[in-house]
Amino acid sequence: MAQRFTLAELDAATVLLHGGGVLAYPTEAVFGLGCDPHDRAAFDRIFALKQRPATQGVLLIAADFAQVERYIDFDKVPPKVLADVRASWPGPHTWIFPRSAAVPDWVAGAHAGIALRVTAHEPAAALCRAFGGALVSTSANPHGQPPARSAQTVTDYFGAALDGLLDAPLGGQAGPTEIRDALSGAIIRA
Repeated sequence: MAQRFTLAELDAATVLLHGGGVLAYPTEAVFGLGCDPHDRAAFDRIFALKQRPATQGVLLIAADFAQVERYIDFDKVPPKVLADVRASWPGPHTWIFPRSAAVPDWVAGAHAGIALRVTAHEPAAALCRAFGGALVSTSANPHGQPPARSAQTVTDYFGAALDGLLDAPLGGQAGPTEIRDALSGAIIRA
């Protein structure tokens, strides 16, 4: 069985993440699977757990703008667009930006951009603060199954194959966050 952590044990959870572990954690609506986005082996384990094609890419979740700004190619983002996005954060809004060279190719998959969210969900934000940066965030479920909305469902899906689980409440959202293209405003996922 995966090691369980409470919010009081965030430091231990981040030791697991810095050591190449995969951690399930609560987000606004569903549990996510996360790891250090710069750790290719941990990232590959997430896709193996999900049985998901690596070309799909994932989003990165963060506690504040400073944790995501290095991933954005600012030369391709008009100041008004950036101001509008920043006004929506922190919050349940995921935006796709032109990506900078700091984004590992495996995180973006076959996509030219990078999906980023500065969350207002305190357990996820606290995890990112304790980790010291943005984390991979992809729904905690095998490909084709419904996203986990409880710690028990995470355990049922992954059992001992998962390294850790942050057992804390979900946010109040009914479904995963909307994803929009920052430049065009187009809705990618409603």
